[in-house]
Amino acid sequence: MAFTRSRTSLRARLARLRSKGWQIGQCAIAAGVAWFVAADLIGHDTPFFAPIAAVVSLGTSYGQRLRRVAEVTLGVAIGVFLGDALTHLLGSGGWQIALIVSLAMVSALLLDAGAIFVTQAAVQAIVVSTLLPDPGKAFLRWSDALIGGAVALVAATVVPRAPLRRPREQVSVVIRKISALLRASADRIEDGDAERALSTLAEARRTDALIAELQAASDEGLSVLASSPFRYRHKGGVRRMAELVEPLDFALRNTRVLARRVAVACHRREPIPAGYAVFLRDLADVTDGMAAELKADRMASGLRDPLLAMGQASSTLERTPMLSAEVVLASVRSLIADLLAVSGMDPLEATDAIPPIGWDQ
Repeated sequence: MAFTRSRTSLRARLARLRSKGWQIGQCAIAAGVAWFVAADLIGHDTPFFAPIAAVVSLGTSYGQRLRRVAEVTLGVAIGVFLGDALTHLLGSGGWQIALIVSLAMVSALLLDAGAIFVTQAAVQAIVVSTLLPDPGKAFLRWSDALIGGAVALVAATVVPRAPLRRPREQVSVVIRKISALLRASADRIEDGDAERALSTLAEARRTDALIAELQAASDEGLSVLASSPFRYRHKGGVRRMAELVEPLDFALRNTRVLARRVAVACHRREPIPAGYAVFLRDLADVTDGMAAELKADRMASGLRDPLLAMGQASSTLERTPMLSAEVVLASVRSLIADLLAVSGMDPLEATDAIPPIGWDQ
């Protein structure tokens, strides 16, 4: 068990490393370029503020990069100015550092700055007042920070297409998981295997992570668009994928309810009409088609008519007095409405498009 957990953890760490590989390389190159510009092109001696500003501005996420560039540059400027000025007037020492840091942080907070701004002001004030107490080089340090920020600003506009593909790829993963759970539930309706039905339920309960990954992929894609004007033409597609997070979350919830009720029925030996299994497999075929369309960067509006037909057909399925069958029927009808919303239909219109059911049908 421990070995399995360690292997899972290792895979997760390697996956996280792969997902951040581009950002790590980008930070490293930006740091080298910032040093080269400040030291070799402009002629500054040991301009370590330049690569620091570049790396902190870029970070390892795409979100709010432009804001970070401004915050780091201004934070460094305030810290350097206060560190230089007060060290020149008061000298170096414990109480001087305490005073300089407090003044730098107060100044940053009065400017309504973010956490990075405040931290950078304090850190650079400490560096200047302790390691480099040379007021004559204040302008050079500030200009180094500006160089690093400028390099980071340019680097922030260069982003790969992978973060823009991830939302639609993850949408496809979520929908294919719905298809797999529908087919597994159909199998359990037919064979009544309680143990395997519980396994299907356990698998369904682990799908929250898929929605979390989809939300993270959507947020990252939107952050890339905010960072890079060169990717603006992808704005519509990424936003459309981001809008699918909520209806897909609802769809997975209804799929979990369906899987749970099938597991209860198998455990209690409550029969569910065989036609329900056929219906679930037909719905799984439609959802597979939706997954293929979305992965190909096309909206699944072409699958709307088959979904509407299945909504109509759901109102004529065999009814029984067994609670489990009724819950399965209600869940699958709600799932169809959610999938219609995924196809681009208004959620209320999707609900109204599915006719009511009655015992007389």
